[in-house]
Amino acid sequence: MRILAIDTATSSCSVALWWDGTVVSARKEKMSRGQAEALVPMIHNVLEEARVMAKDLDLLAVTVGPGAFTGLRIGLATARGIALAAHIPCLGLTTTEVIAHGVKASVWQQGTLLVALDSKRKDIYVQAFQIGLEPIKEACAIDPAILGEWLLSVPGPFYVVGDARLQATSALVEAGHEPIVIESPEYPDGSVLAELASQRWTRGDILKAPLPLYLRPPDAKLPKDGGRLRS
Repeated sequence: MRILAIDTATSSCSVALWWDGTVVSARKEKMSRGQAEALVPMIHNVLEEARVMAKDLDLLAVTVGPGAFTGLRIGLATARGIALAAHIPCLGLTTTEVIAHGVKASVWQQGTLLVALDSKRKDIYVQAFQIGLEPIKEACAIDPAILGEWLLSVPGPFYVVGDARLQATSALVEAGHEPIVIESPEYPDGSVLAELASQRWTRGDILKAPLPLYLRPPDAKLPKDGGRLRS
């Protein structure tokens, strides 16, 4: 089975090709913007290196959020476009679960794993996982100041990962906790996404087109009166 995995949801761009249990080609680059220009050449390089064509793929996997509005649209539109052209299914997975699955078991063996992602605003995107990587809470956008309250009934110690780990760690210290920082992964990794997709999908499964996971409304708003000129 061949799975092409794509992520542009946060401040990076990542592509990986998983083939029967092994990632045979992958590219990853940290970038806060520019994914629209970088993604398609990155996909081309990964497929060319593996000597695979899009029509040879069995599944497309893509992150659906939480993340940046523009980044999510770039990844989803590209994945759905390739899937449609190649007549293959497309599976969406969240950024938080992909990051959680990328944490080495050796650095987190008790308590709770907290994935914290930068929203480019005052709030941060967070999701908590228990041992076994089952979610304890749904992903949400939250003011770091109330993070301790949000985790009130969640067992510690707290292991914090993601590109907003420092904001989350500082908030937890203020709330009286002693969190443990995990330096990586900061962002979703296409290789982890592909591996996770191979566990979630079986050949023949019918999938709906993945939709973006938005945790807060967009900053842009429709103009008053639909943009009509005032009399």
